[in-house]
Amino acid sequence: MSNYYELQIKINPEIEDIISDILFDVFDCEGVITVEETYKDLEMIASTEGTIKAFIRGEKPNVGAILKEQKELLKSRGMKEEELGSWDYVLEEKENKDWSEKWKEKWDVTHVTEHIAVVPTWIDYIPKSDEIIIKLDPGCAFGTGTHQTTQLCMKALEKYFVKGQSMADIGMGTGILSILAKKLGANDVYGCDNDETVIDVAIENAQLNGEDCTFELGTADKITKKYDFVCANILHNVLFDIMGDLKNIMKDDAIMSLSGILQEKAPIVLEAIERENLKIIDEIQQDQWTSFVVKKG
Repeated sequence: MSNYYELQIKINPEIEDIISDILFDVFDCEGVITVEETYKDLEMIASTEGTIKAFIRGEKPNVGAILKEQKELLKSRGMKEEELGSWDYVLEEKENKDWSEKWKEKWDVTHVTEHIAVVPTWIDYIPKSDEIIIKLDPGCAFGTGTHQTTQLCMKALEKYFVKGQSMADIGMGTGILSILAKKLGANDVYGCDNDETVIDVAIENAQLNGEDCTFELGTADKITKKYDFVCANILHNVLFDIMGDLKNIMKDDAIMSLSGILQEKAPIVLEAIERENLKIIDEIQQDQWTSFVVKKG
């Protein structure tokens, strides 16, 4: 069995999903790990936030040239240097001792709250009597439950979602928030994403968890139905642009969880919230990330 290469890149954690997609596109990747976290008593004690790992098969790649080309391409599409991060990298050849099993060693049960846990499919885990578990394969798409932005939405759902309500998940990724809403008693869950590669992933995850959700390729501006609860875990600049579309799919008195926001970018989202006359009822923070829970009406 041939060896593989481990590539570590310093990035802006806000765009880790974009960089993950690029790595899969330009390298022969066996897998990508966006963040590794260590917890003790539900408190995070270590994190690799801001470093992304890719595990590459085959011949040694010309990483420097490839990353330079991809970075320039993102700049040509309007991204600024400070938004991209340094992209300093380290490439190491690793002995291949069945990489698929070594990859699994990086993951454990993620305790989002005292009552919500995300469990990799290969781990046997017995939940507490009052604990909701969501089974997922980490790394399959953005939103695996380990990232702070996802956890912030999960905490908002746990706190504010009411059994029997409907829920829309905009930019649903793996579908983890939709699955949680169903486990909290939602009667109707809809999720959409503008990345067609995640649709089948979300459907498979819902089936894995025994939940019935509707997932499709789409964006908020195409939705005509209104919902009791909306989740939008998206980049701050996108939230700014689509806040009106998000408001339009909210019922009167509906609640929305807005996440994906670095604390330093919060004023941009706050401006959009004020523009659309939405009322902030809560702000939930975790590390350098923040989220807003807002109400319509």
